[in-house]
Amino acid sequence: MLNTVALMGRLVADPELKTTPSGVSVTSFRIAVDRSYSPREGGERQADFIDIVAWRGTAEFVCKYFQKGQMIALQGRIQTRSYEDKQGNKRMAVEVVAENVHFCGSKRESGSGDTYAAPQRQETPQKESQWVQQALSGEMEGFDSEEDLPF
Repeated sequence: MLNTVALMGRLVADPELKTTPSGVSVTSFRIAVDRSYSPREGGERQADFIDIVAWRGTAEFVCKYFQKGQMIALQGRIQTRSYEDKQGNKRMAVEVVAENVHFCGSKRESGSGDTYAAPQRQETPQKESQWVQQALSGEMEGFDSEEDLPF
C-alpha cells in the first residue's frame, strides 16, 4: 500500500510550536495550494487549504524558519482521525503529517535577507567541517590524496 503526498503552497498563518505533555514538539498549520487550472479563461485561480501536522525536529524547523505567506514544499502522508466536538457531534479530520519540509521560495519573498540553512548535525567531524568550509569559500584546490576527502 502507498500513502505519500507531496505539496507546495503558502502558509496561511505563522506556525506555532506546541509541546505535548510528554515533551514532544508539534505544530499544526494550514497551507494554500493553488489548483493547476482556472475554471474558465481569465478566471481567478482557486486554491485548496490543507491542514498539516509536523512532529519533533520537523515541527521545530518549520516554526523557526517559516512564516505566514512564505512558500513551503513538503512530503508526507495523509492521516484521518475522528473526534467529538464540544457539542458532542462526531467529526472527522483529514490532515497531512509532514515528514520532510523544504524551502522553495526566494530569499526576497521571505521579507528578510537571512540565509536559510537546515538544522546541522551536532556531531559533525572536524575534518568534514573543514572540508565544507573550504568548499563554500571556493578553496577546493590542493587536495593531495583521497584521505583529505570526507567521504
